[in-house]
Amino acid sequence: MDWNRVEGNWKQFKGKVREKWAELTDDDLARMDGKREQFEGVLQERYGEGRDRVREEVDTWLKTLNS
Repeated sequence: MDWNRVEGNWKQFKGKVREKWAELTDDDLARMDGKREQFEGVLQERYGEGRDRVREEVDTWLKTLNS
């Protein structure tokens, strides 16, 4: 799955995002508004991970959505 699909259906994907990254708040999700850069930035803040690690996790998560 590509990020464009997630962004276009953000309201539907928010639940799946919360399942994977439970520390995210409703405010975090609203702030992201489906934008990948904001999404990855908030993940970096919440989880203290580096940019490359977060990007890798998001890519892996996107692949699981195809299953």
